[in-house]
Formats: sequence, structure tokens, C-alpha cells
Amino acid sequence: MPRLQKNDNFIDKTFTILADIVLKILPTTKEEKEAFCYYRDGMSAQSEGEYAEALENYYEALQIEEDPYDRSYILYNVGLIYTSNGEHIKALEYYHEALELNSNLPQALNNIAVIYHYQGIKAIKDKRINSSKQMFTKAAKYWEIAISLAPNNYIEAQNWLKTTGREYNLD
Repeated sequence: MPRLQKNDNFIDKTFTILADIVLKILPTTKEEKEAFCYYRDGMSAQSEGEYAEALENYYEALQIEEDPYDRSYILYNVGLIYTSNGEHIKALEYYHEALELNSNLPQALNNIAVIYHYQGIKAIKDKRINSSKQMFTKAAKYWEIAISLAPNNYIEAQNWLKTTGREYNLD
């Protein structure tokens, strides 16, 4: 089942070797190993820009994987692909689904905020001021949560929150 790596770069090779070793020594079921192989192959394809292949692998992994924590990362990666393809509504669905399983994913929260911020800017360009305010408020809310989980990350978002006066009170 392991995918042939077209780029054969050091990081991909190292990850694949380490993943195979971990799979051999950890006491996991056949299904868990199979799900992880699909996930690993999806990540490899995604890193090479082979999004259709990555999605196929992630969907296969989702059919098998039962652990909510592991499923959340698969869903997050599916969201990344849809974001990359400009399918923001679909991406938001997958990010939210990932957060339902694992609320401690600041990267998903950040990506949701980025999409809302983008939609806010787009609304300004389209002269839809009320809509832009709503989108910026949503972006602020998600960035605040992401920053509370990872305070040393998302510096640009922190600066945006301060300079726009959109800091949210999470208490």
C-alpha cells in the first residue's frame, strides 16, 4: 500500500521509514495500521501537490479510523486541501468537523479565522460593509481562541486584533 514517492526527498524518506518502524513496534490493530498508512500516503501526496490522490487516501483513512483524535487530523488535512483549492465553504465544514472531535487544534481555528478574514476583505471590495464587519468579528473570535491555545503563534493575527481593536474577551 505505501505510495511511491516521486520526490524522494530526505524528509519524506525519513518520515516514511520512521512511520513504518512505529507501525511495526506499536501494538496496534490491522485496521489502525491500515488507516495510518492511508493517512501517511495522503500526507505524502499532499506535500507533492497531488491533492486528488491525497483526498482519496484521506477518505480511505476516514472509512477505517475510529479514534476521534486521529480522525480530527485527517479532517483538518482535508480542510487544508479544500482551502488550497479555494473551496472555502467546504474547507470550513471540515475544519469545524475536526474541531468537534478535537477542540485543541489551534491550526484549524487559525485557518477558519483566515477564511473569515478573507471573506471580510472580499465583502469590503464588494461594498458589503455589514457583511465585512460580521466576517471580521468571526475572524477575531476564532483567532482569539487559537491564540489562547498557542500564545506564541499567530503573531500577525495578534497584531491585527490589536490594531483593529477587535480583541475578543474570552472570559
